[in-house]
Amino acid sequence: MRYTVILEQEADGEYVATVPALPGCVSQGDTRDEVMRNIREAADLYIEDCIAVGDPVPTEAGREYFELTTGTPR
Repeated sequence: MRYTVILEQEADGEYVATVPALPGCVSQGDTRDEVMRNIREAADLYIEDCIAVGDPVPTEAGREYFELTTGTPR
């Protein structure tokens, strides 16, 4: 499955990653590579837990993304 990951760099240089389609699926790391490994593992565990307890695995169907630029004259 494919999921959107939101990656943010904190002021201290560390990274935080979240998967909006998987509520509560958040991870962090000292580097971009580390946080991506961590969030992949967190998402895998989240999905495994859904399957184990018989819950549906969330998907991203119907989601749409665009870039929003503010302050642009009309």
